[in-house]
Amino acid sequence: VSESTVIDCEHLLYNKELIKYLEESEFDALFTDPVLPCGAILAEHLSIPSVYFMRLIPCGLDSEATQCPNPPSYIPRAFSDLTDHMNFLQRVKNVIFDTSNLFLCDFIFKPYEKLASEFLQQDVTVIDLLRKASVWLLRYDFLLDYPRPLMPNMIVVGGVNCAHKQLPQVGHALFLILVLIDFCASAFSV
Repeated sequence: VSESTVIDCEHLLYNKELIKYLEESEFDALFTDPVLPCGAILAEHLSIPSVYFMRLIPCGLDSEATQCPNPPSYIPRAFSDLTDHMNFLQRVKNVIFDTSNLFLCDFIFKPYEKLASEFLQQDVTVIDLLRKASVWLLRYDFLLDYPRPLMPNMIVVGGVNCAHKQLPQVGHALFLILVLIDFCASAFSV
C-alpha cells in the first residue's frame, strides 16, 4: 500500500462522471479485494453489498472485521516463520509480532480512513468499512495454510487460481479405496 494507491483511489472516488454512471447503473453488489479499501468505500457510497475476494489481508483485519477468533497464542502470524506447534517463548514472540503489526497497519490505512471520512462525509475507519462485507471469499487452502476459525460469511475457495487438470483413473480409484477404508474403519470402531 503506497501513496500512489491512495491517490488512485481518490481520483476514482472524485470522478463525478464515473460515480454518476455507477449510481445510475444500480449494481447488485461490488466484488473487490479488501487489501485496498477503495472498493469498500465505493460500496458504502453506493449502498450496495460488497463481496471480498482475497488471499491475505495485513494485520488480520479480516478477523477483526468479522469478529472471528484469531488468537495469536495458537495461530501463527503471516511472515513470523512460526508453525502451529509453538512453545511458550514462540507464542510470546507471536503476540509481540501481532501487536507491532497493529501499529504498522494503523499507519498504513490512516490515509484511507481520512479519504473515506471526507468522501462519505462521516467518520469511518477501515474496520468499519470492512465489517459491512456480505461475503468473504478466501483463497485459503488448509493444506497450505494453518487451520483457523471462520465465520459463516467466510467461504474458503482455495485452489481457485490453479489450473484444472484431469486426474488419471488411478487417482479416482485410489480416492475411492481411501474413502472405503475410512468408512469401514469408522463402521467397525462403533
